[in-house]
Amino acid sequence: MRFEFTRRQWLTVVVISIADFCNAICVALQAPFFPHEAELKGCSATEYGLVFGVFELVVFMISPFYGAHLNRLGPKLVFNAGILTTSSCAILFGFLDKVQGHIPFVTLAFTIRIIEAMGNAAFLTASFAIIAKEFPNNVATMFASLETFFGLGLIVGPMLGGALYSWGGYSLPFAVLGFALFCTAILCYVTLPKTSDDEDIKPTGPTMMSLLKIPGVLLAAISIISTSMSIGFLQATLEPHLRQFNFSPVILGLIFIINGGIYALSAPTWGWMCDHPSIKPKYVTALGHLFVTGAFLLVGPAPFIDMPTMLWVTIAGLVLHGLGIGSLLVSSFSDALGTAISSGLPNSIETYGLVSGMWTSTFALGAFIGPTVSGLLFDSIGFRSSTSFIVILHLCVMGVVLLFLCTCDRYKMEVSVSAGDLMQLDGTLDESVLIGDKFITPATRTKRLSYSSRRYGISVEQSRPPAMNSLIACSSFKNRRSPWSQRTPRYRPSYGSLDHRFRASLSVT
Repeated sequence: MRFEFTRRQWLTVVVISIADFCNAICVALQAPFFPHEAELKGCSATEYGLVFGVFELVVFMISPFYGAHLNRLGPKLVFNAGILTTSSCAILFGFLDKVQGHIPFVTLAFTIRIIEAMGNAAFLTASFAIIAKEFPNNVATMFASLETFFGLGLIVGPMLGGALYSWGGYSLPFAVLGFALFCTAILCYVTLPKTSDDEDIKPTGPTMMSLLKIPGVLLAAISIISTSMSIGFLQATLEPHLRQFNFSPVILGLIFIINGGIYALSAPTWGWMCDHPSIKPKYVTALGHLFVTGAFLLVGPAPFIDMPTMLWVTIAGLVLHGLGIGSLLVSSFSDALGTAISSGLPNSIETYGLVSGMWTSTFALGAFIGPTVSGLLFDSIGFRSSTSFIVILHLCVMGVVLLFLCTCDRYKMEVSVSAGDLMQLDGTLDESVLIGDKFITPATRTKRLSYSSRRYGISVEQSRPPAMNSLIACSSFKNRRSPWSQRTPRYRPSYGSLDHRFRASLSVT
């Protein structure tokens, strides 16, 4: 697969990758030392645990809103506002050690964390949508690249934060890393393309409910939830499980970054596979569920495996888990976006925003449920027995994915083309929308090479623009009278603030 990007595209991916890396660092940097600081202020484990958990809960609740209104607000505006909010909250979080009293400390910690989550959700939703629009033919690959930088940030954040904390106290890591993210926010504002969005803003368009009513998209959402649940499960209970080995904090920290490191390194490969025309993303999804199932059979190991807990087996399980979450998170985004467009949603920033918001929201939901469920199971039946929950969950979802591939995913989009759809503005017949052996003569076939998309079963013309490859080709892109053209704006690689025509209509009314 060749990557021939424009200067605009390279600039976009470099800037967003830097922002993703710095954002992940600021989100994760407080994990090693905030609990200790909170205990000095009289907080219980439940209280500072909720400070971490409320972040994911807010992201889950607010992301669909950003996704639904991304076109109206403008992806660049949402992106810049989100990263600026996250950096400001990271700096403010560093002043909590100056707060006296238990109640004021907890109240401010919750308030700052909630606002930070709102900014982080805005940043992630907008960045995914921008990447989807700028790279319509390499969505999975570029999404995976962003996830690689985000994953590296999650690894570096706690390590760098802990080092700065040891050197200069509580406030230093937040001041240094928060200021770095703030500078990144300024860089993004200056360098991201400033072209205003020229897509129509319609009073009614696709909604989150219309997106989730598509079976393939709903299945992708379930895969995301189950994947983030497996991540949260290990984050909450792996350390108590490994206490039997009496590891030092350094060794324990290295073990914790195995699955995240494998995920970050393998994500581009999974992205390349999902973008390959001969590989359906749902095949990659099914493989990912298989990896996660195998991981949780080994990491315990499972109670029905007659062997004690051994370090090398646990590490092998974490490696499998890293491969599994990489394939699942990358393929689910690519699959949800492609399935939504092939099911009739417009190939526009509105759909990109909805899918981005859905991905961010469902991941946060799983990240909130996972630690909660794992803690309850760990206290009641122990780590080895509780891993059966994730094993059964992923086996069930994998079975549904395979069933969908065998039954529901073999259809071809049936779109009727009326005579009115074939008439051009000058009254002549637009034969370019007629695709298939029934409409193309032998002479025309030699001039116009057609092929069938093996991923979604949609016949498209080789000569059509790349961004049209996932559209229903028999609704003419060129025919302005067709229903498709009336409700779907042309693809344009631009994004910005509020549409000028929308603002003009507001001023008139």
